[in-house]
Amino acid sequence: MSTPDRALVVGALLLAALPVFAAESPQLGTPITPAELAAWDLSIQPDGRGLPAGSGNAVAGKTIFAEKCVVCHGEEGKGQPFDRLVGGQGTLASATPVKTVGSYWPYASTVFDYIRRAMPLVAPQSLTNDEVYSLTAYLLSLNGVIKERDVMNAKTLAKVKMPNQGNFIVRYPEAAR
Repeated sequence: MSTPDRALVVGALLLAALPVFAAESPQLGTPITPAELAAWDLSIQPDGRGLPAGSGNAVAGKTIFAEKCVVCHGEEGKGQPFDRLVGGQGTLASATPVKTVGSYWPYASTVFDYIRRAMPLVAPQSLTNDEVYSLTAYLLSLNGVIKERDVMNAKTLAKVKMPNQGNFIVRYPEAAR
């Protein structure tokens, strides 16, 4: 039997074995409950639609950052070992652009969305809404976008104008308008 024929036979056997493996997994194919779906329904739009209840400011965010973020993003978000979160304003058109929350991100709501969805790296989605609002406020404050004591919540965060917002175009699907 040639090598291509052997590969075809092995592939067919593996395909035939899939139902056996699936039958041994009690979770495979289980319908998702509304509560399980809600836990993953985290979409937040650039205009703030979808922002949850809660609030925070940079003062509280500084403490949370020191506890949960500094190990990856360095003191005051200056980077190392992972991404730099602060500075970079005016560098995007240069030969060495620095993409940070303050120089690149177009919407404060998407900063909130990313933190809520993916941070901290070792425990994504473990932060409370208040912690996420506070961390977002802290990063915005470090980048000079808001003042340290400004309270961020669903209404105020949606109104924040980011420095690079004018360089992005948002196109909403017809159904969302």
